[in-house]
Amino acid sequence: MANLSGLAGGVLIGLSAVLLMATIGRIAGISGIVSGLLLERPAGDSAWRLAFLLGLVSGPLALVILKLDLGNVAAEPDAIIGAPAGDVGLMLLAGLLVGIGTGIGGGCTSGHGVCGLARLSHRSLIATLTFLLVAMATVYLVRHQIGGGV
Repeated sequence: MANLSGLAGGVLIGLSAVLLMATIGRIAGISGIVSGLLLERPAGDSAWRLAFLLGLVSGPLALVILKLDLGNVAAEPDAIIGAPAGDVGLMLLAGLLVGIGTGIGGGCTSGHGVCGLARLSHRSLIATLTFLLVAMATVYLVRHQIGGGV
């Protein structure tokens, strides 16, 4: 039987987005949730944001603690979660650039790709197509022009 963890993950992401919209009328865009928690701090709006983020990180932590292997994406056969592909400084720089990009783009892949497309948002369609095209161009450049990657 094929590994269905990707399907299960997609269903859970969709379910969480629907439940968040149905219960409190909010979009499950991670950049908006984080920026609202760290920067905006509207009165009485922090609890659900913190709960959502804790839920996001608790899944991988539970896998590590319980030593469950639901499909290894790590380079090492015995690892559950692999070592970073680059050094920590490079990862911090990449995270900063992603954060700046989500600010410029008015949201992230989860907000636009999952929630915006489901609401038939024209702006989200353009943003998602842009994310995908830039990702494909980056992979092509890194793998075939620069010669890095696997």
